[in-house]
Amino acid sequence: MPIDLPASRRRRAALGALAGAFAAGACAPFAPARTARQRVLLSEGAVRIDVIVEGQGPAVVLLPSSQRDSEDFDGLAERLAAFGFKVLRPQPRGMGASAGPMDDLTLHVLAGDVAATVRQLGGGRAALVGHAYGHFVARVADLDHPGLVRGVVIAAGAARTFPPGVARSLAVASDPAQSRDARLRGLREAFFAPGNDPTPWLEGWHPALREAYSRAGRTPAKEVWWPVSNAPILDLQGAEDPWRPPATRNELKDVLGGKVQVKTVPRASHALIPEQPQAVARAIADWIGTLPP
Repeated sequence: MPIDLPASRRRRAALGALAGAFAAGACAPFAPARTARQRVLLSEGAVRIDVIVEGQGPAVVLLPSSQRDSEDFDGLAERLAAFGFKVLRPQPRGMGASAGPMDDLTLHVLAGDVAATVRQLGGGRAALVGHAYGHFVARVADLDHPGLVRGVVIAAGAARTFPPGVARSLAVASDPAQSRDARLRGLREAFFAPGNDPTPWLEGWHPALREAYSRAGRTPAKEVWWPVSNAPILDLQGAEDPWRPPATRNELKDVLGGKVQVKTVPRASHALIPEQPQAVARAIADWIGTLPP
């Protein structure tokens, strides 16, 4: 059922749409026809899933990064909808109006929320786009619910073993108790390539959920899901992402072979999507076009 947002959330959504429109005007290839955006609240047992929906066509599900919600994807969702997709953005539990038990949260549980979204709004079949932590959820959804998943886009997935310094930068960048300068430094070190503006990511964090999602990310262990896949994978990487050093570019393709296509996006780091939304949208749309129904 459609839901009403609190005034603050409506203002944020309006500002996000305005920012997306401004960015679109500055990016000549992108001049989409506007598509209606709505919020739908799904029920799955005791769980409520708040989903932002826009566009018509084959379903694409966008899953956000650690401690962030799916409103990060406004610009990408608008572009994908303009390319002819139905874009679904389920808010993670505890964010937006999404709610459900948090004590025993695991990647299996989060993948179940994705599966419910695909069944109820995606026609039972969808491509999944997981940004950073979101790709953990997408990969486990592919393992647990293979019949629902056409393909998985790993957007800015970290290397299997990544440099420890970037995790420290994440901790600072996501902590509102830190100074603005320290947080901007952390964002530049771990998320935004030189020349890209990190200031929008000073907001939008959910630090109170950090521990719950950190625990969830450990079950199942990475060794269970990382080296296997039912669906084809697009491994979409920022060319300047410190979480994915150049030597690790093909580490997943080396394991899964032809199931994986690797594509690098110039002038992008770990944030990737807000840095280069047009290039990311085009890469995703082109790749999905190669998939079987």
